[in-house]
Amino acid sequence: MKAKNRIPESKTYVTFRIINNIFMGFLAFICLVPMINVLATSFSSSLAVSAGEVKLWPIGFNLYSYKFVVSNSAFWRAMWVSVKRVVLGSTINVILCILTSYPLSKDSRVFKGRNIYTWYIFITMLFGGGLIPGYLVVSWTHLLNTIWAMIIPGAVNAWNVILMLNFFRQLPKALEEAAFIDGAGQWTILWKIVVPLSKPVIATIALFCMVGHWNDWFSAFIYIGSPKGYPLQTYLYSLLSMDMTKITGIPQNIMNEISKVNNKTLTSAQVFVGAFPILLVYPFLQKYFTKGIVLGSVKG
Repeated sequence: MKAKNRIPESKTYVTFRIINNIFMGFLAFICLVPMINVLATSFSSSLAVSAGEVKLWPIGFNLYSYKFVVSNSAFWRAMWVSVKRVVLGSTINVILCILTSYPLSKDSRVFKGRNIYTWYIFITMLFGGGLIPGYLVVSWTHLLNTIWAMIIPGAVNAWNVILMLNFFRQLPKALEEAAFIDGAGQWTILWKIVVPLSKPVIATIALFCMVGHWNDWFSAFIYIGSPKGYPLQTYLYSLLSMDMTKITGIPQNIMNEISKVNNKTLTSAQVFVGAFPILLVYPFLQKYFTKGIVLGSVKG
């Protein structure tokens, strides 16, 4: 019955939809090709990879590279640093973003200094202090060679604050007024009313922070002096320019298998294993993306 009541689509709209689907499918394919190539390379033999024969399908299928990854203590140490950084960094980012955005979302009659703080935060999006002042601040605060050097300097992201405060402004004011009448204070309203209603934007910003911390390699490269403190991405970056034979901590039985792989298959395996956790998290938060971005981007 529903199919009979549907309004017939025009030929122009059908044509647009077909072309749009083909175009989006092509873009998706372009995005997936590098990942498929990395995955195929990690499963291929070193001879096929060296000869440039591997494209989108493994040649000489084997698991030697993954055996090396599993047995390499340096890789798992870097993975653990990355996990700690993502958990600590994302939690701090989201909490500080909420605490900064909530007062800024209030009317200027409630928070008189709102415009000054908003402009101050906005200006930081246009102008940065630079690498040397940033390094001096981290050094003078004794954060060098600690995990906090990768978290504290970027703890409050201006773009995330603006996204979240615009989302807060979309929430019904009647809820806050009813809570005030019942005797609730600002802290109670924030954590028991505003935050539960803001799951889409919080999930969106949490994902941004997680991906940002997971993919960032430069801050550790600057602020961490010992490779033992490197997160996974910095470890992989250093691995790209390192002679595989100089990597330490490899058991003797694995050394025999390393002769069956080369730098490219080894790096591909570690890149894929390193990207796998964030690929697992993304589908669970993706459903909040549209609502979180759209409502947070609308000026209240």
